[in-house]
Amino acid sequence: MLRQELEKRKLRNLGIVLKIETKGGFEKLPLMLLEAMKSPNPLGVMIARGDLAVECGWERLADIQEEILSICSAAHIPVIWATQVLESLVKSGVPTRAEITDVANGRRASCVMLNKGKHILEAVSTLDTILHSSSAKVKAELKPLVLSSHLF
Repeated sequence: MLRQELEKRKLRNLGIVLKIETKGGFEKLPLMLLEAMKSPNPLGVMIARGDLAVECGWERLADIQEEILSICSAAHIPVIWATQVLESLVKSGVPTRAEITDVANGRRASCVMLNKGKHILEAVSTLDTILHSSSAKVKAELKPLVLSSHLF
C-alpha cells in the first residue's frame, strides 16, 4: 500500500524506515522486507527497543535484536539501533556499565540513535570511541534464524 502510494506520487528518493516495535512487526519482518525491497525507495529498519521489549518481554529482547540484525544483514538492509542508548550519560553525564555493554552490542547496526540531553556531546564522543574500538571485532555469524524457520 505504501509502495503503491509512493509510486503514484513519483516519490522514488524518499526513504522508508520499517520501525519494528511490536511482536507482529517482528514476526512479519521478513515478509515486510521482501515487499519493501520491490520499491526503488531506499530502505532501512529501526529497532524500537523500548516498545519491543514491553511487547515481547524484556528477557527476549537481546535475542530479538540479534535476529533482526541478522535478517537485515542477510538482506543488506541498514539498521537503526534506538531507544535509551547511553541514556544515563546523556542525562547525568555518567554512563552505567550496562549502557557501555549495550552500545558495544549495537555495533552491528548501521546507525545508533541517541536522545537529546544535557550531556549529548559527551555521549556522542563516548559512542564514537566504543563503536570504533569494537568495530574491528565484528564478524558475520552464520546461525539458523528462529523467526524465519516457519517460512521455509
